[in-house]
Amino acid sequence: MTDPNFESKPELKPELKPEQFEMRRLESLSNTIFGVAMTLLAYDLPKAAVFTGAPDWNDLARVYSGKLIGFALSFIIAGVFWISHHRRLARQPVGSRGAVMLNLFFLLSIVLLPVTNGLYTNYPLSSAVAVLYGVHLSAIAGLNAWLWWRILGGWSHEIMASLFPLLVFIPGTIVAAFAPHAAPFLWFIAFGGLLIQRFYGARTGPGA
Repeated sequence: MTDPNFESKPELKPELKPEQFEMRRLESLSNTIFGVAMTLLAYDLPKAAVFTGAPDWNDLARVYSGKLIGFALSFIIAGVFWISHHRRLARQPVGSRGAVMLNLFFLLSIVLLPVTNGLYTNYPLSSAVAVLYGVHLSAIAGLNAWLWWRILGGWSHEIMASLFPLLVFIPGTIVAAFAPHAAPFLWFIAFGGLLIQRFYGARTGPGA
C-alpha cells in the first residue's frame, strides 16, 4: 500500500560529462536538415513555364520522365538514410565530441544532396555528372556505415544492412563512368539493405 505522505521525486537525468553531448539535440537538427533537403530536391523539376501551350502526354513524358527518375532516386535515398539515422541516434542517447562531428559531416552530405541531384536530373547522360552523383551517394553510405560501426563495434545485421548500399553505389559509380544511363538501375538495388534489415530483424525478434 502506498504511503500517503510519500512524495514521488522526478527522475533526474544523468549528468553529462564535459566531453559528452546529448544526441537528442542533434536529432532535432537532423530532422530539419533532412526535411529541407528532401523538399529542395523538387526545386529543379521543370515548371509549367517550360511549356508554350497546354502539354499533351508526349510533352509531359519528354520533359519529366528522366528528371522524375533522378528525383525519386534521391528522395528515396534520403528517406532511407533518415530512417537509419533516426534508429542510430535512438541507440546513442549520449555521444562523444568525435561522434557529434562525424554526424555533422553526415548531415553535410545530406545538405549537398539537392546540389548533385540538380546536376544529375538536368544532365543524366553526362558521365562526369553521373560519377559525381555516384561518389556523393557512396560518401553518404560510407559515413552512415561508419557511424553504425562506431555504435555497434562489431558485425551484426545492422552493419550488413548499412554496408549494402555502399557495396552497390561504388560499382554503380564505376558503371556511370562508361554507361551513365544504366547507373540508376544499379543504384536502386541499394534499397536491398532494407530487406536485409527486415529479414534479420524478423528472425532475431521476439519468438525467433
